[in-house]
Amino acid sequence: MAKNVTDGVGGSAVLKPWPKRPARLAHAVVESLTDSIVSGVIAPGSTLPVEPELCETFGVSRITIREAVKSLEAKGLVVARQGYGTTVTPSEEWNLLDPVVLAATVQHDDDLVVLDHLVGVRSVLEAQMTAQAAEAATDDDLREVERMLGRLDEETATPARFIETDVAFHDRIMQSSRNRLGRSIIRTVHSQARTTYLYTGTPDSQACEQANAEHRQVVERLLARDPEGAARAMAAHIEAAWHRRRPAHPGSAV
Repeated sequence: MAKNVTDGVGGSAVLKPWPKRPARLAHAVVESLTDSIVSGVIAPGSTLPVEPELCETFGVSRITIREAVKSLEAKGLVVARQGYGTTVTPSEEWNLLDPVVLAATVQHDDDLVVLDHLVGVRSVLEAQMTAQAAEAATDDDLREVERMLGRLDEETATPARFIETDVAFHDRIMQSSRNRLGRSIIRTVHSQARTTYLYTGTPDSQACEQANAEHRQVVERLLARDPEGAARAMAAHIEAAWHRRRPAHPGSAV
């Protein structure tokens, strides 16, 4: 990916070319520029280099650069205005539900501010969907959730396998809620969060056992068709699991 250097707020960015030409050109340009914007290398208020310079830097055509800039605009990262160039917008304007923007944001979230917010959003939405599942789930849905709980019991000694099944377990409950929008939001934000060590940590067998004890409380409330109890159990589990994983000193994590 290109590493970008800005000559100051309000100035133009100076970009370095890739060591190797990527295959998906426009997408690769977007990812590179997104990373530079989100990391602060190209600061809000700065302007991107002019089109010919971008073409030369990335070794691509004007059509590719125009496609990339349009994509950046759609993500809320820049505003292109005739006569003013393409200006980076404030972070408040960025679309954090866009996978490329969210991935870059999570990767550069050294203080865990965004991850803390993400866990909060996940806790609220997933608790709501668990309450909905307590009412909407079919008997087949609940049998499948129970089956996955049993599988998790068997995998507590193998954390890598447990983590993958844990994701599927949560997703199966969300699916049972019939809340397609909520499930889509959680799947988007959670999949990006899981790409960073700061979010996943290194759970051991004891942490897996604790997580599954909390899972069992959720399932018990689902089987009892208790929406409020199921929601409380799910929110408590998500928040407790994050508390166990969250680095005490995130800046020192590797």
